[in-house]
Amino acid sequence: SRVDMTHRFRRDFKKSAAENKMTKQRLQQRLKEQFQKAMGGTPNWAEVTAKRSQKKGSCEELMRRTGDFIGSSDSLPKGIIKMKKCLNANSESPCGDQLSSVQFHPSAQIVMTAGLDHSLSLFQVDGKSNPKIQTIHLENYPVNKALFSADGEHIVATGLRNKLFYIYDMMEGKVIPVCGVRGLNEQRVSDFQVSPDGKYLLLSGSSGYLHLMTTKTREVIRSMKMNGSVCSAAFTSDSSKIFANSQEGEVFIWDVQSSKCLKKFADDGCVRGTSLALSRDGLYLACGSQSGVVNIYSQKDCLHTLEPRPLKAVMNLVTAATSLCFNSTSEILAIASRADDEANRLVHLPSFTVFSNFPRFQKKTIFRTRCLDFSPRSGFYTVANNKGNALLFRLLHYTDF
Repeated sequence: SRVDMTHRFRRDFKKSAAENKMTKQRLQQRLKEQFQKAMGGTPNWAEVTAKRSQKKGSCEELMRRTGDFIGSSDSLPKGIIKMKKCLNANSESPCGDQLSSVQFHPSAQIVMTAGLDHSLSLFQVDGKSNPKIQTIHLENYPVNKALFSADGEHIVATGLRNKLFYIYDMMEGKVIPVCGVRGLNEQRVSDFQVSPDGKYLLLSGSSGYLHLMTTKTREVIRSMKMNGSVCSAAFTSDSSKIFANSQEGEVFIWDVQSSKCLKKFADDGCVRGTSLALSRDGLYLACGSQSGVVNIYSQKDCLHTLEPRPLKAVMNLVTAATSLCFNSTSEILAIASRADDEANRLVHLPSFTVFSNFPRFQKKTIFRTRCLDFSPRSGFYTVANNKGNALLFRLLHYTDF
C-alpha cells in the first residue's frame, strides 16, 4: 500500500514534485532522516535499536545517504555563520555559582558542567529539553577544572586550594579521591590536560614545571621545566608532543617520550601569555595574550623555522584572551575573554576573519565567558558563563553532533 504524499500533513516531506505516492517504508525512512536532521545526528538513546540495513550495492540506499555527504563535504563559508540558540545545556540544573568548566563527551551526546558550587553535572544534549542525567556533589570542593578522560569513562576534577583531586568513574558510579601522586612535589594542582591517547595527565606546577602523570599507575614519570611560570599547555593530537606557553610570553615544544625541549620561541608581540590551543588536524597553534591579541601560527612553522611569524594576529578582543578552542574540522577558532561581557568571537579559518553575526550585539546573552567547547563533530557550541549557565548553540552547517 502506498501513502498519498499530497496530504497537507505530508507535503513537507516530499523532495520532488514526482513523489505524490510513496511506500510506507520509504516514508518511514524520510521521517527518520528529518528527525536526524533536526537533532544533528542520531541521539545515543535511538542508536541501540537502529540496526542499519546495509544493502551494499543498492543505488537507492546510496541516493538516500548522499544528502549527508553533500552537507558535510563543502567547507564552512565565511562572513555569517548559520546558528540557532538552543535551550541552555544545564537549564534543568543551573550552577549555583559561576561555572568553571564545560565539555562535550567524546562519543556520547552528553555535556558536562562543573563549577564553584562544588558540583559536577551531566546532561543529555538534544537542544530541546537537555534532560539532566546526574549531579555529583564534592564536599567542600569548588571545582576549578573538570575534563573527561580520553575514552569518556572518567571525569577528572581539580580544585583551587590543594593537590587533592577527584576522579569520577562513570561506569561504576563512584568518586575516587586522589590525595597524593608519587613523584609530585607541588602544594596544589589546579590546571591539567588529558593526552588524546589516554595515557597521561599533564599537571601544571609552580616555578615553570609541567609534570607527566600516567593515568594507569597515577605517578609522575617525567617533569619538564620552562623559564618563567606555566600559563597553559596542550598535547598534539597524536600525543607525541606538548606545546606550552609561559606567562612571560614564550612558547615551548616538548617531546613526550624523551621530555626533551625541541623548540622555544617568543610569541610575537606578547608581553604576558594567557592561553593556548592546538587544532586537532595539526595545522594551527593559537596563543592568547593579556592585551587580547590572539596569534595564530602554523604548527609546522613552529617546529621548523627559527623565529615563527604568526599567520594572523586576531585583534577582536580588547581584554585578556583567556579561552581558546578549535572545532573538529579546524574551520572555527572560538576566542573569549573572562574580563568583559560579550567578549566572545568565532574566527573563520583559513580566512582568519570573524563571523559578523556572533554574538548578537542588540542584547546581552553571553555575559562573561569562563570556558567554551565544540561538540565532537561541531554540531554544537557551548559557552559556560559567570551566571552559572552553559549556553548552547546549534551550528547548522554541521550535520552531526
